[in-house]
Amino acid sequence: MEIKVILKYLNLHSWEVNPREAIQLQKELKKKISLKKSFSKIKKVAGADVSYYKNKMIAGVIVFEFPNLKAIEKRSFISPINFPYIPGLLTFREGPSILAAFKKIKNEPDIILFDGQGIAHPRRMGIATHLGLFLGRPTIGCAKSRLSGKYTSVGEEKGNYALLKEGEEVLGAVLRTRREVKPIFVSPGHKIDLPNSIEIVLKCIVKYRLPLPVREAHIFVNQIRNDLAVRINKNG
Repeated sequence: MEIKVILKYLNLHSWEVNPREAIQLQKELKKKISLKKSFSKIKKVAGADVSYYKNKMIAGVIVFEFPNLKAIEKRSFISPINFPYIPGLLTFREGPSILAAFKKIKNEPDIILFDGQGIAHPRRMGIATHLGLFLGRPTIGCAKSRLSGKYTSVGEEKGNYALLKEGEEVLGAVLRTRREVKPIFVSPGHKIDLPNSIEIVLKCIVKYRLPLPVREAHIFVNQIRNDLAVRINKNG
């Protein structure tokens, strides 16, 4: 009989907290971050994202073979929204649902890419870092906009980047993934360093600005959202 492997994660803290408690948890979790490469060979990568419809949240995860980027598994989880939208505290809003989607995964990824920040965050605890600690595996933040840090101009060719820094501390890279297209903000989440984060993101770029795992996860959750909207409207 085939044994089904379900991805498990650590239970580091309760999600039932107020914003003040959430900030304190971020400060405490910062001590646990590792920015050292913790893997040798990459066979599978995953992308994760969230979409919203009215009072519901749709979290989605897609696992891909690497480096051919063939999708091999998709999982989702729909839940009510239980935390307000507060910049810098996104994980307390979206994290529980994303973890519930990951709990259904049978093909464990070696690397996970998130549509959001890693350590490029005021308290170094973006969603990729925070959930990387919960999942205990390497994670990368791939954000479309800056949350923290400053940078200089970026060259126009694919692969050009400028370091994203706060003072002398390097938080990530502002990476050009397509020629003359707006760059993205890449930062290590957990169990990975910046050079490997950049390398993996570039290997996941196919035709678009965002790495394929993140882009496909975004499309996946939006499709579920649209289907949900049709069902709800049909049933009144």
